[in-house]
Amino acid sequence: MKTVEIIGFKRANLGKNDAKGLRAQGNVPCVLYGGEKQHHFYAPMILFREIVYTPEAAFVNLDIEGEEYKAILQDIQFHPVSEIILHADFLLLQDDKEVKMDIPVRFHGNSPGIQKGGKLMVKLRKLTVKALPKDMPDFIDVSIEGLELGKSVKVGDLGEHDYQIMNSKLVSIASVETPRSLRGKSEEEEEAEAAAAAEEAESEEGSSEE
Repeated sequence: MKTVEIIGFKRANLGKNDAKGLRAQGNVPCVLYGGEKQHHFYAPMILFREIVYTPEAAFVNLDIEGEEYKAILQDIQFHPVSEIILHADFLLLQDDKEVKMDIPVRFHGNSPGIQKGGKLMVKLRKLTVKALPKDMPDFIDVSIEGLELGKSVKVGDLGEHDYQIMNSKLVSIASVETPRSLRGKSEEEEEAEAAAAAEEAESEEGSSEE
């Protein structure tokens, strides 16, 4: 998995006013936890582009005033209006401890349903994975080989790996939607037939009452 480097600086003060001042200067207040003690620091907001505004997953190499830590971005908070980053939590990676990450899905294979005019409808673009750092994948391969019209591929179809997918096995990752031209009757036709049947039933009921 790729690694993104973030350079941080230790925080002398931990109050709200100090955090507000850091954000005004284009920095993000951060915490690194998971080790013997927590590390409070701040980092330039611009360095978060490669781990926040991207569909890819990545490990993080934190360089806090010369002290380096391998970590993952565990949680991040945004301002509800301006969407600037308010705070970031990092989790220290340890070789013998499993961690959870959201890993992007990558589709491959030829779907007969798509070749017949169907459209691939993606339900999940990322899956939650639990694994040791060495087993954490860059992406999860999902095969749509043989996927027919109206069919879907579920989490349970992915098989066994060196990592554990935490999503329910019954959840659909993607499906091939049947185009209206291939459905036989259109939705409008079905609605019209249903309305006509209801009207006929009401008419017969009125006649029997007379």
